[in-house]
Amino acid sequence: MIDIELLKYPIGKFLKPENISDQNLKEASAYLGSYPQYLKETVKGFSEIQLNTPYRPGGWSVRQVIHHVADSHMNALTRFKLALTEVNPTIKPYDEAAWAKMSDYSLPIESSLNLIVGIHFKWAVILESMTPSDFQKTYFHPESQSSVPLSEVTLMYQWHSMHHLAHIQHLIIREKW
Repeated sequence: MIDIELLKYPIGKFLKPENISDQNLKEASAYLGSYPQYLKETVKGFSEIQLNTPYRPGGWSVRQVIHHVADSHMNALTRFKLALTEVNPTIKPYDEAAWAKMSDYSLPIESSLNLIVGIHFKWAVILESMTPSDFQKTYFHPESQSSVPLSEVTLMYQWHSMHHLAHIQHLIIREKW
């Protein structure tokens, strides 16, 4: 029997620590800086069949996951910059599932891998320059009706990166690629 929850959340759901330490932020920032290389290495040499294979029944293909990460992290970087330059700005949510059906999600993955490299390079530079008070800056998320500090967002995107990488890694193991 397939455990669909495990396939959806191979590393578990995001859990915000009660207290976010400087060490948590340092580790998350380092991971975000290294993530593009981990992702590129994981999918290096994938065939079209592999790229078009869903990571779970009813889930996105590997190709869609990679394009999603580029779009999601592009939005995250923009949200970060808004929070760093404005007081608790309201962010714009978007329909991830609808975006995954758009024509650009059928492009070769190199277009999104290149975006991910550039986005994470810029993000790492910003994270490295942030002060403890910068990590306390917030943006307002209209879906949750809450203000979210950048310290939490940093950990959430570390998790998001690991989450989607694990989707692909677990598929590799299950399919014996």
